Amino acid sequence: MSDQNLYERYQRQIILPEFGEEAQQKLLNAKILVIGAGGLGCPALQYLTAAGAGTIGIVDDDIVALNNLHRQVLYSVNDIGLSKAKRAAHILQQLNPEIKIISFNERMGTQNALTLIDDFDIIIDGTDNFSTRYMINDACVLLNKPLVYGAISQFEGQVSVFKNKTDKDVNYRDIFPDPPKDGEVLNCAEAGVLGVLPGIIGTMMANETIKLITGIGETLTDQLF
Repeated sequence: MSDQNLYERYQRQIILPEFGEEAQQKLLNAKILVIGAGGLGCPALQYLTAAGAGTIGIVDDDIVALNNLHRQVLYSVNDIGLSKAKRAAHILQQLNPEIKIISFNERMGTQNALTLIDDFDIIIDGTDNFSTRYMINDACVLLNKPLVYGAISQFEGQVSVFKNKTDKDVNYRDIFPDPPKDGEVLNCAEAGVLGVLPGIIGTMMANETIKLITGIGETLTDQLF
């Protein structure tokens, strides 16, 4: 892609006085791992792809289902039964063919977490279960990887940023030390969720990621929004 085409694609953000070509180049050099291509992952992936994040990894072992579509608007009825990670990568590559998108059609677990996370600069947790959430947090702490966290339930959501640069930095376990017991907190499949909510929270997660990469604005580090 020529420099002219690059400028034209990202022109609306490059001309921002606080952003400019330097911030755009930081985005193009970034490597982001999005864990979960569901309600939170879809909007985060769409906006990071459009913004020009240079390398995006997508981890998800699930398939698209009809009851996903009210909130996971990256997919269509034609994608039902297909791998979320692979379909997301294919659709996003059409949005921005100039960036690198890698799909991992596998579940994030103790055997692959450190290896997958270590290859990326910033981790986005778009998962929907507590065991995976705590494992991702612990892996990011071990590897000193910044983690953008989000969660949703029914009508409310939360977002935070954990920088994990030093032992003194706050991480997910500092806010929620102990995982809830089985059945104590219902997931979206059990409790329901307003379709627009993950769009709002997932877009905020993309925004926090862009702020982390470019250094513009103030992130939600040490805050739970």
